[in-house]
Amino acid sequence: MTAPIFEQFVRESLPALMRHGYALTGDTHLAEDLVQDTLVRLAGVWRRVDREGNPLAYARMVMFRIYLSRWRSLRRRPAAQQLVELPAPGDPYAGVDDREALRRGLMALPRLQRAVLVLGYLDDMGDEQIAALLDRRPATIRSLRFRALQALRGRFLTADGRNRVHSGGRSGGRNGGEP
Repeated sequence: MTAPIFEQFVRESLPALMRHGYALTGDTHLAEDLVQDTLVRLAGVWRRVDREGNPLAYARMVMFRIYLSRWRSLRRRPAAQQLVELPAPGDPYAGVDDREALRRGLMALPRLQRAVLVLGYLDDMGDEQIAALLDRRPATIRSLRFRALQALRGRFLTADGRNRVHSGGRSGGRNGGEP
C-alpha cells in the first residue's frame, strides 16, 4: 500500500466523510465510528481503488453500505419525543431551534429514507446515481424520497397546513432575507 498517498487522501476527505457520517447517524461519536469503519475497509483495497480512480466516491459508497447493512441491527433507539416549544417573537436563536427540529425529524426516519435524503440534498445526486450507490432501482429511490418527505411534512405541518415549527417571525432561507 502506498501509505503516504492514502494518508493524504484521508486528510483531504475526512471533513466530507464526517459530514456524511453525521448526516446519517445524527451523532458525532457514531459518525466517527462509521468513518473509521469506512477507512479501514478502504485501506484494505486501496491499491485497486487508487488505480481505478475516484477514491472519495468509493469511500462514500462503502460508508452508505456499512450504514445500511450493519446498522439495521441497531434499530433499538429511544423513541423520539416531539417537544413543541415556540420561541419568543424576534428570537435570534429560532434558526437553531428549526435546525434541531429538522435533525430530530431526520433521525425519526428509517435509515434507507434518511440515506436517500442525505445523498439527494447534501450531495446533490440524482435518482440514477443514488440508485447505483445504494443498489436499488431509480423508482425505488423516488418512492423512498417521497415517503421521507411526506413523513417530514407530516411532522412539521398542522392539520390545516400551517407550519408547526415557528421561525420567530424572520424571513430566511430561499425566500429571501437572511439565511
